[in-house]
Amino acid sequence: MPYRRRNETLSLTKKETSKKKSGQAKNKQIENRSKNKGEEKLNDEFDFETEQLIQMTNKNRIKKQERRTKQNEIKEKKRKKRNKRVKLLIKLFLIVLLIGGAIIFAMTSPLFNIKEIKVTNNSQVSSDTIISLSEIKIDENIFKFYKGNASKKIKENAYIENVSIERKIPNTVEIKVEERTPKYSIDFMGKFMYINNQGYFLELSEDSKGLIIIYGITTEEEKVIPGSRLNNEDLNRLEEVIKIISSANENGLEGKVTSVDISNKNDYTIYLEEKKKKVHIGNTSNLSNKMLYILAIMEQENGKEGDIYVNGDLNNKFQPYFREKV
Repeated sequence: MPYRRRNETLSLTKKETSKKKSGQAKNKQIENRSKNKGEEKLNDEFDFETEQLIQMTNKNRIKKQERRTKQNEIKEKKRKKRNKRVKLLIKLFLIVLLIGGAIIFAMTSPLFNIKEIKVTNNSQVSSDTIISLSEIKIDENIFKFYKGNASKKIKENAYIENVSIERKIPNTVEIKVEERTPKYSIDFMGKFMYINNQGYFLELSEDSKGLIIIYGITTEEEKVIPGSRLNNEDLNRLEEVIKIISSANENGLEGKVTSVDISNKNDYTIYLEEKKKKVHIGNTSNLSNKMLYILAIMEQENGKEGDIYVNGDLNNKFQPYFREKV
């Protein structure tokens, strides 16, 4: 019995030892696994951090490269811009040189000396007068006078309304004018001042030139000079005169009216010298009807001197009449 127990004891001891060793081996294996997992985890974390670091390094490298590329592009643009500016300045300099040379040549060459001055569209003012006013001279360089100044001087003549001056290279100047045409004459201090339809004073003369004479203007004497104009009141009455004369011409009295009196705006009067009749027009209403009555009375009272009255309201039973001069 003791021997068996001893053997049993030894057997138990061996088993326990074997179990213990097996447990230790397992623990060591588990420990190794944990250690390996820890190392793997550390390795993974290290790899991740390393990868992030590499990515950041690459991004920084790319950004630097992009920045460097952008800087190079800016430098290249600046260089090209500077080169363009230099080329442009060179071109401008050459152009200035060419223009300067051309100007010097044009201003000094006898080729561009004026040989002929032509004046066109003039009838009231002579060509010699217009050329003299312009102060443009034969054999003067064609580029040395200012067209604006020459035009202004020509327009000092009251008959000249507009001026156009053209240089015809190499040596001809053409002056084209638009003239004012005298249409009426104004009784002024025993003489006659010609005016056009716009009321500009053109010329003071001893002769009326057969123009219709206007009496009764209110413009101040000191302002009745060539180049000036009727005052506003007289300009308004001139418009009425134009209406009266136009209606007379359209209704068979063309060339018959010799004078108009505008002193009374409510009773304009016209004089027919050939017929020895003074006609009281009144205002400018119903002009066509008034002209027809004038023609009828002239025919009826032919050869008699006197006054014709059509200055009433024809729409209100007024009857035109004739009063013979006694």
